[in-house]
Amino acid sequence: MTELLATLDHPHKAGIERLRALILGLDRRITEAIKWNAPSFRLDDHFATFRLYPPKNIQLILHTGATAKSNTRAFAIDDPEGLLAWPASDRCVLTLASAEELASHEAAVLGIVRQWIAQL
Repeated sequence: MTELLATLDHPHKAGIERLRALILGLDRRITEAIKWNAPSFRLDDHFATFRLYPPKNIQLILHTGATAKSNTRAFAIDDPEGLLAWPASDRCVLTLASAEELASHEAAVLGIVRQWIAQL
């Protein structure tokens, strides 16, 4: 992961690195790997992966694992700040315009990721 981030040419690299540190700090059981050529986080299976391209903003995809599941269910996430888009009932995309927006919504972002993990 260190090599990937060292060579990452992204206008929001600082925000990506901050969000990565926040996620890893949520639970010591969280590990990371590279998925879709981006940092990805897992407990028993992958649950969140950065979407690095196109490099317009900071995006984190919350999902239910590395492979499609036949028993998918809808997730219920409290998102009063409207940070999530839902392309499917078991997958959402957290989008932030910048590291500054991450800083101003840090508590909400951490709450969203915690809720996601709790429903896995």
